[in-house]
Amino acid sequence: MDKGTGKNQHSRICLLATIALTCCFLLFYFNFTVLGGGTSSADYDSTNVIPAYARKIFAQPPVISAPVIASLPPVSIPLAPNVSDNANVIIIQSNNGQQTPVNHPTVDIPPEPVVSNYTISSSNSTDSNAQPATNIHPEQNNFPFMRALRTAENKSDPCGGRYIYVHDLPSRFNEDMIKECRTLSLWTNMCKFTGNDGLGRPLKNVEGVFSNTGWYDTNQFAVDVIFADRMKQYECLTNDSSLAAAFFVPFYAGFDIARYLWGYNTSMRDAASLDLVDWLVKRPEWRIMGGKDHFLVGGRITWDFRRQSDEETEWGNKLLILPATKNMSMLVVESSPWNANDFAIPYPTYFHPAKDVDVFVWQERMRKLERKWLFSFAGAPRPHDPKSIRSQIIDQCKNSNVGKLFECDLGESKCHSPSNIMQMFQSSLFCLQPQGDSYTRRSAFDSILAGCIPVFFHPGSAYVQYTWHLPKNYSTYSVFIPEDDIRKNNVSIEQRLNEISPEQVKMMREEAIRLIPRLIYADPHSKLETLQDAFDVSVQAVIGRVTKLRRDVIEGRKEDDFIKEISWKYALLEEGQQVGYHEWDPFFSKPKGGNSDSNVSSADLAKNSFNIEQRQQS
Repeated sequence: MDKGTGKNQHSRICLLATIALTCCFLLFYFNFTVLGGGTSSADYDSTNVIPAYARKIFAQPPVISAPVIASLPPVSIPLAPNVSDNANVIIIQSNNGQQTPVNHPTVDIPPEPVVSNYTISSSNSTDSNAQPATNIHPEQNNFPFMRALRTAENKSDPCGGRYIYVHDLPSRFNEDMIKECRTLSLWTNMCKFTGNDGLGRPLKNVEGVFSNTGWYDTNQFAVDVIFADRMKQYECLTNDSSLAAAFFVPFYAGFDIARYLWGYNTSMRDAASLDLVDWLVKRPEWRIMGGKDHFLVGGRITWDFRRQSDEETEWGNKLLILPATKNMSMLVVESSPWNANDFAIPYPTYFHPAKDVDVFVWQERMRKLERKWLFSFAGAPRPHDPKSIRSQIIDQCKNSNVGKLFECDLGESKCHSPSNIMQMFQSSLFCLQPQGDSYTRRSAFDSILAGCIPVFFHPGSAYVQYTWHLPKNYSTYSVFIPEDDIRKNNVSIEQRLNEISPEQVKMMREEAIRLIPRLIYADPHSKLETLQDAFDVSVQAVIGRVTKLRRDVIEGRKEDDFIKEISWKYALLEEGQQVGYHEWDPFFSKPKGGNSDSNVSSADLAKNSFNIEQRQQS
């Protein structure tokens, strides 16, 4: 071996060892001195006790003022499946330097939360518009309705996203009115209609017009009770408000105003509405969204609840224009095209099936009926309304060999008989549905129930009303003849209907018959299994509306461009479509009476409602 070579190799080994030791020293020095930072107990960072999943969120703790924390309502936040009983503590620094301890349970890592820069106020103010929370870090927000939203993600829970919380109102808001049913109408004994959960007395099938079961003498304004009693059978009721997709207020609003419409001052007419609001706004459930997740039913037309002043001569009460109730959704049998807080649901018909098969049998029977009349009309003229086309319609019925007329004025018993009305509709291909004492008529739903294709003359009679229950494409189940065609152009209804081919008539009648389940209220003592009735459709729509509002709050979206005066247009829009000109603009460009919050003058309303109540006497 060459000696010189061995010495050089030894020197290289020493050099490499020295370099390795130097690197190790530098690595340990960097780890303990730079990263460790010389942490002592005095410098201990409180965020180290935050659960692992939350450290990312609280890496830079937000500054939250003490008043904001105090104003927030109690929030029940859902936890991940595996929750430890040992709670850790997060220290939140306030503006005044005080430290507020907040218990935070250790949880498994959940889905990353959705956050927003908006906060819900817990005050009793009826204006619940969310305000920017500029002093709160977006990731700190936890909305009190988050648990309710997350239930929809639980696929094993059949009620996920569908829970309804029903307020336990004092009996003066509902049951006491039923006990005092003789006071509900000045002329009609409503006791025979409020019994049997609002269905009224069973109808006997003497003439074979009805089915043997499921038919009742139901008053057109009884939906307050019918809806509330159906709600008692709803399969997804909850007493846990944090799970609720919506909150139902079982106030009999229609019955309340009915007993005070004539001969009472405005204070008496408004008393129960003001009492209800006072009761609701004190509830913690109300403060979750300021009432925007609440709904109630008023089984009358919207104009009975929209008095614009405290003048004694003005009509109705002001339930729907109170600041608090403007946040709520009110379901009425006729809504306003120019307001956004009421939604139309069907008038109750005489049919309240207990089983799906009852509906199927009825539908099949309506398909097979022979219909000898081309068209028919049941109604009275409106000689004091110069805009009414009823007189022309009555004249056309009288002068036609294929038209059938039931002229219904005071004392005309045929129109008070459910059997007579349904029998005429069952024998007609088309049923004429001009405006009644307001835009809508119960008769439209009776005709569809009979498999008779409705003919409307104003879009406010159905198309912009019952958007939850009827197809947007109205031509699939109905015929539309503009009022001016009759009023100004004297168009022949018979000729217009004869222009529709037999094949098209058959398809339209089939679609009308298919709609029957969605337009009737099932027996409150039972529930349809595979079909959705009008109650089911309405509740589903309310939940959908509240869910959208909640997601808008979470994501910081605000409907600043919403125009309530054209609110009728929004429900007709297709996905992605913007509000613009509509063919029905001329029908709604200037409200009747010139007031955007009233359908007709107060005097006319009083007269019309008087006539409605009078005609209901049997």
